[in-house]
Amino acid sequence: MTSLHGRTALITGGGSGLGAAIATSLHAAGAEVVVVGRDEAKLDEVVARLGERTRALTCNVADATSVDALRDALAGTEVSILVNNAGIPGPVAALTEIDPADWDEVFEVNVRGTYLLCRAFLPGMVERGDGDVINVASVSGKRPLAHRTPYCASKMAVIGLTSTLAFEVGPAGVRVNTLSPGPVSGPRMERNFRLEAERSGSSITDAEQAFVSRSALGRMVTEAEVGAAVVSMLGMPGMCGADVDLSAGMVA
Repeated sequence: MTSLHGRTALITGGGSGLGAAIATSLHAAGAEVVVVGRDEAKLDEVVARLGERTRALTCNVADATSVDALRDALAGTEVSILVNNAGIPGPVAALTEIDPADWDEVFEVNVRGTYLLCRAFLPGMVERGDGDVINVASVSGKRPLAHRTPYCASKMAVIGLTSTLAFEVGPAGVRVNTLSPGPVSGPRMERNFRLEAERSGSSITDAEQAFVSRSALGRMVTEAEVGAAVVSMLGMPGMCGADVDLSAGMVA
């Protein structure tokens, strides 16, 4: 197992779901963990569960002032791992039915948030000549997914941001990669299946089956598998500018 002892990892969207799972895996590998999000109560639950070597800070990743305050609060901490996981699913609707405000909100969190966190914490990594950034995208950025245009477009933007940023900071010894999960079992996918069932007039079970049948393994991945993938990526020092699919074969 990759050992991360002596390293500090910051995980956005760390209060629940994938963020909490990633924090759990990084903590188990020995890292000091900082979970970041907007819901203080959920962040505190993660800290209470993981115990020592864990702390929580609130931040709105889409707000530059909030991100700057987060950076200042960690001025005495050497953040060498940044996991940009915060994201929102956005509406499930045809593009022509999506309100511009809903479209903008998806990009503000999923893309602008990634940019702002990188902008805040990359300078320290570049100065030290070492560090890892893992941006969580999605296989939905790379294949058709009807009625999810803002989400898919935002995740493709994260992949493009990552590949370009890798060439900007790679020469300084900083590795930037993307992890693209497929459908992950949990509340978010349950919401999507419910909305798709309502839209199409099918059952929730049928909506789920139609979705997972596109994968080679015929299932979704788990939150724990995503956390383990982040740790594995950190154990590959030659990886930079990569986009790793973890989709049970959704993309092959």
